[in-house]
Amino acid sequence: MTELSLSLTRIVNARPEKVFDAWLTPAMLKRFMVPCEGGGVPVAESDARVGGHFKIVMFNGEKNIEHTGTYLEIDPHSRIAFTWQSVFSLDDSTVTLDFRPSGTDKTELTLTQVKFASESARDGHLKGWTLIVDQLAAMDEDVLLPG
Repeated sequence: MTELSLSLTRIVNARPEKVFDAWLTPAMLKRFMVPCEGGGVPVAESDARVGGHFKIVMFNGEKNIEHTGTYLEIDPHSRIAFTWQSVFSLDDSTVTLDFRPSGTDKTELTLTQVKFASESARDGHLKGWTLIVDQLAAMDEDVLLPG
């Protein structure tokens, strides 16, 4: 069996340091980690250091779903990697975010997640991550807070 994974890339209208910092700042996580229309993020906590933990509680329109993880890699303005744990993911699933400058004041953001229990679990995560990354990509740089 091959390992199931997903990857998506978007251009964000902000410099890499702003996009990078948004993924580590609870106030920003609450703004774009919304998994569906009508959803929200009532809780976002981040101990942004290698070995530090995060907790993001997403409201999917019906119930709260807790997501937790541990930061595995934080390479300022170029890469963040972390474990991703929820009721819908395997304990050893990981997410990697790569940030690359793109043109003037833009960032190419690539999100990759590996290890899923099934193709439907992967497809569900792809749908959620696509909405999340699209929401971040729609933000202008002046909206993104400094880290």
